[in-house]
Amino acid sequence: RKSFMMNEADLYAPVKQFLEAQGYEVKGEVGKCDLVAMREDGPPLVVELKLSLNLSVLLQAVDRTALTDHVYIAIPEPTGGRHALLRKSRKSINRLFRMLGLGLITVGFRTPAGTEEAAARIEVVLEPGPYQPRKNLKRQKRLQHEFAARKGDFNQGGTTGRERMTAYRQDALLCADYLHAHGVSTPAAVKAATGIARARTILYDNVYGWFARPARGRYDLTAAGHQALTQYTAVLATLRPNDRQQDKN
Repeated sequence: RKSFMMNEADLYAPVKQFLEAQGYEVKGEVGKCDLVAMREDGPPLVVELKLSLNLSVLLQAVDRTALTDHVYIAIPEPTGGRHALLRKSRKSINRLFRMLGLGLITVGFRTPAGTEEAAARIEVVLEPGPYQPRKNLKRQKRLQHEFAARKGDFNQGGTTGRERMTAYRQDALLCADYLHAHGVSTPAAVKAATGIARARTILYDNVYGWFARPARGRYDLTAAGHQALTQYTAVLATLRPNDRQQDKN
């Protein structure tokens, strides 16, 4: 399989032939547009011919939407290492194109067996149109719940590769803090003292390895649990109720 596309101009003829087969009259380099197509008295159709997708290409296409609602970006068909982002993030890219009101066309070249001339294959991946977003209410509620459940702001936005101080981790820290102060305890005692409804689940699941179960229905801290309390001293100072804070002083 061989690619015959050397530059953006190689995309012009296949896209032009594709549109002409649909009854369009096509002309290249009209104004600042790579390709403009007209059919009867309908609105113009604009295609920007590009070898890759990037922010500059998207901004250029968005600028063309001031001329018409029918704007496409045409790119070579993703093959091998080309357009790895498009292949790996197709769903997200499709959503972005819909948000921007853009269409997407891919152009592939294949050489049929026994011939030397490449044949073009056109695929209209997305049609342009007005964006009608559908909110994921489940994810929205989960986001709102996490925001409301977190106490304080202990994560620096924009960082990667760091542990996140989630609402779950905060609850686990309070459970560990109670065990540190009172020793081996039942989940019911931890729940009653901390007010954490999921205390039993946190102790049982032991996601962070902080808890040990020396006897059935009773929990204690592990070495990792003690280490976590030392590591997150500043966080705990914010999380503890005032009466617990006074007990620690």
